[in-house]
Amino acid sequence: MIKPSTYRIILPDSESESLRLIENVNRNIAGVFITRNLFAVSKNRKEFQRTGVYILVGQTDEDALPRVYVGEGDPVLPRIEQHYSKKDFWTECIIFSSSNEQLNKAHVQYFESRLIDLAEKAKRCILDNQNKPATPSLSEADKADADNFLADIVQCSVLLGVSLFKIVISPSSNNKILTLTSKEITAKGYESSDGFVVSKDSQAALEETPSCQNHLRMLRKALIQNGVIVKKENYYQFTQSYTFNSSSTAGGVVMGRSINGRTSWKDSTGVPLKELQENV
Repeated sequence: MIKPSTYRIILPDSESESLRLIENVNRNIAGVFITRNLFAVSKNRKEFQRTGVYILVGQTDEDALPRVYVGEGDPVLPRIEQHYSKKDFWTECIIFSSSNEQLNKAHVQYFESRLIDLAEKAKRCILDNQNKPATPSLSEADKADADNFLADIVQCSVLLGVSLFKIVISPSSNNKILTLTSKEITAKGYESSDGFVVSKDSQAALEETPSCQNHLRMLRKALIQNGVIVKKENYYQFTQSYTFNSSSTAGGVVMGRSINGRTSWKDSTGVPLKELQENV
C-alpha cells in the first residue's frame, strides 16, 4: 500500500519562484532550488554549508534533451562554486541535504551514484558526468535509510520540475492503453502523471517527413544515440517504455512528423485521447 507523504514547498521571496525550499519533515530531507543568476546572493544559505548532493540542470542549443550533472560535497558550496565558473550549461541547481545534518560523506556518495544510475536508466537527459562514481558500501540498515531518503530526493525533484530520475513502471489498471498506427508501424502508450509514455516494443517510423519539425528530428536522434529506439528491418523499435512531455511529442517521434497527439492516439474502440480526457 502506498502511504501518503506531505511535502512543503516554501517561497522565501513571494514575488519569485527562482528560489524554492522543499522539505519532508518526517524524514528530515531539506532541498533548495535556485536559478543560476541567484547563486551569488544565495550561496550563504545554510543548505550550501551542509554535506549534500546536488543536481545541475540546463540545456544547450545542440541538445534535444536536458543536460544534467550530479555531484556531492562535504559541504556542497566549494563544488558548486567550481561548476559556476567552469560549467556554462546549467541554469538550475537543486541541493538536497538533511535538516538535522545527519548525512555523512558515504551517504551523499551513495545518492550521487544512485542518481546517476537512475538517470542512465531513464534516459531522459544527457549526463554531463564524465566518470561514474562507485557506489559506496553501506550497512544493511544504513542502505535502507539511504534508499528511503533517495526516494524522497526523486519525488522532491519532480515537485521542483525535474522529472529526470523516475523509471517508468508498468501501467496500472487506471492507465488506458492507447494505440497509434499507420500502414507501416504500430505504437502503444498511455498517459501518466509525468507525461505520455510510449510502451516498450512500440514501433516508430524509419524516416522523418520533409516537414518534420527540427526539435522532433533532434529528439529522435538523441533517442537513437541513447539506445531508446533501435533500427529494425524497416522501422525503429522502442527498447524500453519512455516518457515524453506530451502525447504530441510522443506521437511526433513515433511517426517522424508533427501530429496532434490528442486526436491521433486512440483507445481500442477508436475513441481519441482528446475525447477521453474531456469525458472524464
